[in-house]
Amino acid sequence: MTIEARLAALGITLPPPLPPLGAYVGAVVTGDLVFLAGHGPRREDGSYPRGKVPTDVSVEEAVEAARQVGLNLLSSLEAAIGDLDRVECFVKVLGMVNAEPDFRHHPRVMDGFSNLMIDIFGEPGRCARSAVGMGSLPNQIPVEIEAVVALKSR
Repeated sequence: MTIEARLAALGITLPPPLPPLGAYVGAVVTGDLVFLAGHGPRREDGSYPRGKVPTDVSVEEAVEAARQVGLNLLSSLEAAIGDLDRVECFVKVLGMVNAEPDFRHHPRVMDGFSNLMIDIFGEPGRCARSAVGMGSLPNQIPVEIEAVVALKSR
């Protein structure tokens, strides 16, 4: 099954790629690797959830935000490589959670992203991952994620 067919079977439509918020690009392809810049959880209506986890944003809302970041990252990835079937595997992901100092469930939040990638790509979507807390994130978003993806050799 192609990734496009898998997305359709899951009822997923990718949003348009996010424009950068500064002097950078959303993705850089070098050789068989793609480096995806940090992305936030822009919703379909263009808005972003805001606030610290778990004070302003519940853990469940943060999990959903991480899933939304995954959709946004895939959109940028597809724009950079043209076809998601070129993905060999996700190599490394860094998840940053805008969390209160005593928050302990960063991995749970990041599972919103990881479970989506596994649902779409299967085992190639499971990767090395870091989930860390941050004192703040741009525009007070609750989650930002960056990734490194390996492409199939041509």
